Amino acid sequence: MKSLMVRFTREDQGQDLIEYALLAGFISLVAVLAITNVGTGVKEVYEGIDTKVGSIPTGAAAGS
Repeated sequence: MKSLMVRFTREDQGQDLIEYALLAGFISLVAVLAITNVGTGVKEVYEGIDTKVGSIPTGAAAGS
C-alpha cells in the first residue's frame, strides 16, 4: 500500500497535460473577451460615422 501511495504522489506525467489544457483555456477566454471588446468599439465607430453621414443635408443637384 505504501509503494502505491509513493508512486501516486510522484507520478507527474498527466500533470503537464492538465497544465497545458488550463493554459490553453485561459488564453482562449482572454482572446474571446478581447475580440468582443474590439468588435464593440469598432461597431460604435461605424455607428458614429453612419450618424454623421446621415445628418449631412442633401442639396439640389449641381447640374440643375
